[in-house]
Amino acid sequence: MSMRAHRLNFLVAPLLVLAGCSDPAPEPTVPQDIFADMGAARPSATAEQRATYARGLAVARRRFTPATGLGPLYNVSACSDCHERPDTGGGGARYRAFQLLGQRLPDGSFTPTGVNGVQAHYNLETGREGTTPQTNVLATRKPIPFFGVGLLAEIPDEEILSRADPDDRNGDGVSGRANYDRGFVGRFGRKSQTVSIEGFIRGPIFNHLGITSNPLPDALKARLPVPSAADISHARQALTGDPGTGRAVQEQVAAPDEPTVDHDGVPDPELSEADLFDLVSYAMLTAAPRPDAPTPESAAGRVLFDRVGCDDCHSPTLRGPRGLIPAYSDLLVHDMGPELADGVPMKLASGSEFRTQPLWGVAATGPWLHDGRADTLDEAIQMHAGESTRSRDAYRALTAAERASVVAFLDSLGGSSQRSEGLLPPGAPIAAVGEYGGPYEALDAAAALRFERGRRGYDADFAFRGGLGPRFNGDSCRACHFDPVIGGAGPQGVDVTRQGILDPMTGAFTEPAMGTMAHRFAAFDARAPVDPRSNFFELRQTPTTLGLGRIEAIPDAVIAALADPDDANHDGIRGRVRRLPDGRLGRFGWKAGVPSIREFVRDAMSNELGVTVPPISGETFGNLRDDDAVADPELSPQALDDVAFFVRSLAPPPRTRRDPAAEDAGAAVFARVGCAACHAPSLADAEGRPVPLYSDLLLHDVAPPGARGILDGPAGPRDFRTAPLWGIARTAPYMHDGRSSTLEMSIAAHDGEAAASVRAVSILAAGDRAALLAFLGSL
Repeated sequence: MSMRAHRLNFLVAPLLVLAGCSDPAPEPTVPQDIFADMGAARPSATAEQRATYARGLAVARRRFTPATGLGPLYNVSACSDCHERPDTGGGGARYRAFQLLGQRLPDGSFTPTGVNGVQAHYNLETGREGTTPQTNVLATRKPIPFFGVGLLAEIPDEEILSRADPDDRNGDGVSGRANYDRGFVGRFGRKSQTVSIEGFIRGPIFNHLGITSNPLPDALKARLPVPSAADISHARQALTGDPGTGRAVQEQVAAPDEPTVDHDGVPDPELSEADLFDLVSYAMLTAAPRPDAPTPESAAGRVLFDRVGCDDCHSPTLRGPRGLIPAYSDLLVHDMGPELADGVPMKLASGSEFRTQPLWGVAATGPWLHDGRADTLDEAIQMHAGESTRSRDAYRALTAAERASVVAFLDSLGGSSQRSEGLLPPGAPIAAVGEYGGPYEALDAAAALRFERGRRGYDADFAFRGGLGPRFNGDSCRACHFDPVIGGAGPQGVDVTRQGILDPMTGAFTEPAMGTMAHRFAAFDARAPVDPRSNFFELRQTPTTLGLGRIEAIPDAVIAALADPDDANHDGIRGRVRRLPDGRLGRFGWKAGVPSIREFVRDAMSNELGVTVPPISGETFGNLRDDDAVADPELSPQALDDVAFFVRSLAPPPRTRRDPAAEDAGAAVFARVGCAACHAPSLADAEGRPVPLYSDLLLHDVAPPGARGILDGPAGPRDFRTAPLWGIARTAPYMHDGRSSTLEMSIAAHDGEAAASVRAVSILAAGDRAALLAFLGSL
C-alpha cells in the first residue's frame, strides 16, 4: 500500500474493531481514546493503570539528592527537569539542552567520551566536570517529548520497514532507512537508536542524573501496559496477511540487560524495581496530544504540507494494534545533510542522519530541531536540508500566506492551547495577595497589569534572535527561579558554577581574566569555555526572589546598626556590612554584592542569560554590549522595569503553622542556641513595619577552618551573607553551594562564627531538636 493511501483525517470516526484472522481486515481508522491534553494519561487507561500512571508521574517529578543517589556526575536532579514543557513528559527549553561527546579517530571511527557519550556538567566532588581531553566532536541535544511514546512502541517492525527506501528506488530523493537496536527496529531517540521505553528511560536517568537501576525482571515486564498478542497479530495481518505475533510486545520490553552501577556510596540500584516499573508504565500510558478541530487555514495548510512533500517523511499515520496512529513520522532515519549534521553516529545512523520527529504536539515543544536551533516552526522548516531539500525549497517558494497556513496546520496537531512563552500555562491567574507567587499587597488595575507583564517577562524564554547568549546559564529568569513557584529558588540542576585560580601552596585566590562565572552553555554546539588556568570551581545555589521587595524596603541604617565587625560585644559574631565601591550597601546575593532589585535584574540578565541591558544613570550592573549579532541593548527599559516591578511586588513566602505549640517551642530553642544572632527574626522597613526575613543581611564567616572559595570584592572565600530563612522548608538544597539536602545537614554545615550554635544544637534533647525543625519548617 502506498504512503498516500494511509492518509486519513484523524478527527473522524472512532476505531473499528479489527476483524479476526479468518475475515478480511477492515481499513483501520484513528482511535479517539488515545488523545488528551499533553501531560495526561490516555483516556483508554484502566483505573489500575491510572493509579500506576500517577505513581510514575511522581517518580518523574522526584528530586534526587546525593543521599538518594544523585551523581557523582549529573546534569539535572529529576526526570521532569528536562521533560517539562508544556507539562511533565514534554520537551525542554534551551537551558535544558545537553551535549553529546565523542572522539573521531584518523581512520574515521568514532568513540563516545564523557558518560556514555554525554557531557556531565556537575561533579559532586569538584563542582564542575571537565570535558574529556580527547573529545573532538561535540553536539547539542534538546530533550524529546514523551507524549504518546507507548503508542509508538506498539507499531510493528513491518509497518516501519514498509516505508523504508534506503536506495531511493523511486527516485524521489528520500532514502529513509531503519535503525536497529539489538535486532529490533529502533524508534526512540533522535536517531531511532533505542527500541524500548525501558531502555529510553534507564539510559538517560543514569547519564543525566547518575541514578543506577537494574533491568525490570520478567515478572514486572509481563505487567507493563502493552496490547495483547492477539492485537499485535491482527495489526500484522492487516499489513502482511501473516497472522504471526509480530514483535511489538517484545520491543516494548526489550532493554539492556545489564545493571548500571556507580561509586557514590549509595547502594545500587538507586532506583527500585517498583519505581522503574511505575516510571516505564507512566511513559507508556501518556496520551497522544489532542489535535485541534480543523479550520479553513489549517485545512489549507495540510494540503500544502502534502503538496510540498513534507509527508514523504512525516507520514500522517502508522498502523498499530489500535488502528492508525497519527504521529506524523515514519520513525526512519534520514540524511539531513551537512547543515544539520552533528557528527555523532548511533547504531546504524550516521552523523548526518536523524529520525523523523513526530509532529503531534509540535506547537508546544519549541525551540525546534534536534539541537533547538530554530526559534519558530517556520525557521525549523527552512533549516531542513539533505533529503528534505526539495520539500524545503518548495516550501520557500510558497507565498507568505501559504507558509503561514502550513504553520497553522502544524499548530493544529496538538498543543496549541497549552503553548506558552515559558512554563506558565496560558491564562494562569495571579495568586492571591500574600500567597506563594502572589503580590505582597493588593494592586490596583494598572499595577496588576504591570505585575502580569513583569511575570511574563520573568517567565518567557529568550531566543537567540532576541539576544540570548553568546554564553548563558538559563534562557529566562524562571529557568533558575521556579521552586515552588515562578520567582522561587532552584534545585541543584540549575546551580551556577564559579571558577578561580588557587595557589596550591598558599591557597591565594586569583580571579580569571574572563571573570569568575563558568557558564553552562554557549550558543551552537560548543561548551562555554573556562579559563584554562582555573583549578577551583564552586557551585552557587539559586536563592528565592520571593520577598525581595520587602528586603529592599529595609533602610540601610537598620542593617548597618546590626554590624559588629570587631566583635565589640564579645559574643563571637562579627557581622560586616558589604559596601560597594560607590558607597551603596549590598544586600542581595550570597555575598551581599548587589544593592537593589533593579541591579539584581540587570546583573542576572547579563551574567545568567547573556542579555545586554540599557544604560541608565546610577545603575552599574549588567553588560551594555556583547559580541553577538543582536543589536544592543537586548533588553528594553520597559521590560527591565516590568520584571523589576514583578520581583519587587512578590510576597515573601507565607508562614505555614501546623503545630503552633511545637513551633513556638522551636522558636525559643532557635534563640537559645544563638541562631537568632545572625538570623535576626525581623527587621523594620522605613515605615516601621516588621519584615520577618530571619536574616541580618550582613556578611559572616561561617566556613570551616581551611575552607577555600571564590572571592567577591571585599567578601572573602569564607564570608557569606546570612541567608533569609522565610520559605526555607521549600527551598532545598541548602547552603551557598547546595551541599546540604536537609535542614539538619544545613545546620551541621555551619562553622566559623556559627560554631558555638552548631555545638549547642548537637547536644539538644530529641524533643528540642524536633521542635527546632518544626519551627524552621513553619517559616
